[in-house]
Amino acid sequence: MKELTIRKEQPGDEKKIHALVEEAFATAERSDGNEQDLVDALRRSEAWISELSLVAVADGQLTGHVLFTRAEVSGETVLALAPLSVLPAFQRQGIGTALVREGHRIAGNLGYSWSVVLGSGEYYGRFGYLPARAFGILPPFDVPDRNFMALKLREDAPKIAGVLHYAKAFGIETPEEERKISESRIKSGKIRDARDLRET
Repeated sequence: MKELTIRKEQPGDEKKIHALVEEAFATAERSDGNEQDLVDALRRSEAWISELSLVAVADGQLTGHVLFTRAEVSGETVLALAPLSVLPAFQRQGIGTALVREGHRIAGNLGYSWSVVLGSGEYYGRFGYLPARAFGILPPFDVPDRNFMALKLREDAPKIAGVLHYAKAFGIETPEEERKISESRIKSGKIRDARDLRET
């Protein structure tokens, strides 16, 4: 790989990104096979942020893609990092790292304070991600704390506490009434983590 460039998605990139994401996840250990369709659906949604759909270009070829979209915790806007994709032939060459770091930089400059990700604690920990529960952010589904993580993008980030509400395109719905009850219990200290949510 001679040269790597990270840039915003441009008109005309859509089909290439679809194919890239599909190929990247075809051999992934954890994949539902629909990641490329998720990107397409998010692009059509209100959660889409054009500045935060980034592609990596190496030797004239699209080799990677990362997407940050709007999510919500107790009425506060946060970012959901998903998916991160790198073509198999270009993996383990720093492309994913470059995409995530540039996404963080742009997001912070745009005024976003938090990023949340579901993934490998070992991989995302290198960027400073910590278990989201440490910040009061809980997942809307059962998942080990080490895999549901959050990162403060700005030093002046407001404190938040509640259940993460993904964009509808993710297909992960938390009923509004249940979400409000859970967030009330979190703020009161009656709920500490996802295990407590399952017991209420």
